[in-house]
Amino acid sequence: MMDIDRPKIEGSVAVDGGRRRIGFAEFGSANGRAMFWLHGTPGARRQIPTEARAFAAENGIRIIGLDRPGVGSSTPHSYESVSEFAADLGEVADSLGIHEFAVIGLSGGGPYALGVAHAFPDRVVTAGILGGVAPTVGPDAIEGGAMRLARAAAPVLRVAGAPVGKVVSSVLSVARPIADPAISIYGRLSPKGDRELLSRPEFRAMFLDDLLHGGSQRMEAPFSDIVVFSQGWGFRVADVTVPVRWWHGDRDHIIPYSHGEHMVSLLPDAKLFTMHGESHLGALGMSVDIITELLAVWDQPR
Repeated sequence: MMDIDRPKIEGSVAVDGGRRRIGFAEFGSANGRAMFWLHGTPGARRQIPTEARAFAAENGIRIIGLDRPGVGSSTPHSYESVSEFAADLGEVADSLGIHEFAVIGLSGGGPYALGVAHAFPDRVVTAGILGGVAPTVGPDAIEGGAMRLARAAAPVLRVAGAPVGKVVSSVLSVARPIADPAISIYGRLSPKGDRELLSRPEFRAMFLDDLLHGGSQRMEAPFSDIVVFSQGWGFRVADVTVPVRWWHGDRDHIIPYSHGEHMVSLLPDAKLFTMHGESHLGALGMSVDIITELLAVWDQPR
């Protein structure tokens, strides 16, 4: 596995009156415009492409990756709805001295990014969603995709998710020798777009670094994500008023492209970027373009 640069700063912040902690990793400039990067399901705080890290360092941008509760350095916790995550991120932002920021959500991080944008319209300048999950219940719901299976599994995971997560983290703590081949096998079984991305050494290194540093500590968050996504989000999509930019592959085999079209149709200020021929992970290969677009939105009069 190729070497990958460590975060500039890495640690955890107390939230919820000191009862829990949220892990974070910073890349780029400590004094730059801040962007919170919310990982996919599964994932952790280091699931940020090396190209995005380098671009941030070269252009004075501050990127902060967060562990959701139950992975990496974050305390396990079950949200009643997606919207509850916003309070945790707000406390992290306050502790790091950040008032105004953008938020980026990959796949399972997408609902949380929208929840933060809904909760803090005066602080979130823009939100970028990369193949984000759509609601599975309620008036904003859409059928199909992997979340159909996840919704069916949610009742079991409410009980078994935490024990299964502990087993997975125990396996990952000794899995380094087989992790790289496992990523390669997953890539070969994926559609062309994801297969090509996972064949690039820097992306394999990023995924492995994130998995082994976050997942080997604890791995309950993915199961908590599935449970909370199967419930109401705690807000209506149409009530997210900040500018949203949405990237979605038209060959996405996990979250169908139609879900991205559906969500953009509900959002009052949104633009859909179609990634032709790309699948679920395609946006990770466009991270510099994505950050550049969000900065352009940031520079517009508000």
